[in-house]
Amino acid sequence: MKESFLEQLLAEHKNSLDCPSPDKITAFYESLVSFLFPDYGNEKITNKESLETKYELLQQEWMTILNQRCKRMQNPAKENASALFNKLENIKIQLEKDVDAMFSGDPAAKSRIEVVKTYPGFKAIAAHRIAHQIYENGFQLIARVISEYAHEKTGVDIHPGAKIGDYFCIDHGTGIVIGETTEIGEYVKIYQGVTLGATSVKKEDASTKRHPTIGNHVVIYANATILGGNTIIGEKCIIGGNSWITKSVPPHTKLYYDSKNKHLEERPVK
Repeated sequence: MKESFLEQLLAEHKNSLDCPSPDKITAFYESLVSFLFPDYGNEKITNKESLETKYELLQQEWMTILNQRCKRMQNPAKENASALFNKLENIKIQLEKDVDAMFSGDPAAKSRIEVVKTYPGFKAIAAHRIAHQIYENGFQLIARVISEYAHEKTGVDIHPGAKIGDYFCIDHGTGIVIGETTEIGEYVKIYQGVTLGATSVKKEDASTKRHPTIGNHVVIYANATILGGNTIIGEKCIIGGNSWITKSVPPHTKLYYDSKNKHLEERPVK
């Protein structure tokens, strides 16, 4: 029994992918965020030569991760290895907009540095912006490692496949779930406990759009649940806390739970 068990394990070890450890991937991710936002980490770079050296070291770390990831498998996405660094400027610009959205959207925020250093919302969206680019380039396992690392650290679970527009504000954050095929517009604000999920968890629906679409300038308050790939929340909607939504909501609508009459109430946004 022992010998057959060990033989089985040996076969699994031999056939396993040479994917780098999660610790190595997340260490690279943390270094990358600190490079983009000096206030996030502890490393201060004071001259151009040191900055260029750090940039090159990060590129080398990334290529080491990809070479290890792809060594024993054919992966056409390997040709996209440089895409992450080609998009770094765009990622930085997007994240600066997200910081602006969180700072202006939270009266408790005293500075942008406070948002970068302490807000779980920033940490969650930073991980997503980077993981989403990696996911789009075809390195989905690496992207998932980063997104789950952020999930563990912040309590915010954003699938790297989700598409999120500029000026995204996560307030508090704990318990937020954003599914793989979710599409979120610009200037959207989401509070703790919000779920943007699917009405079906059948494996055969994996390749379909299962999660909702959120328009521009939408606010979704705490513990609201919005489900379904055909569910569209129109622009400038306000979704009240504890709402349960499985159908589309027209633009400029305020939707909230009427506790007295125990149903969802729709009113136009004034």
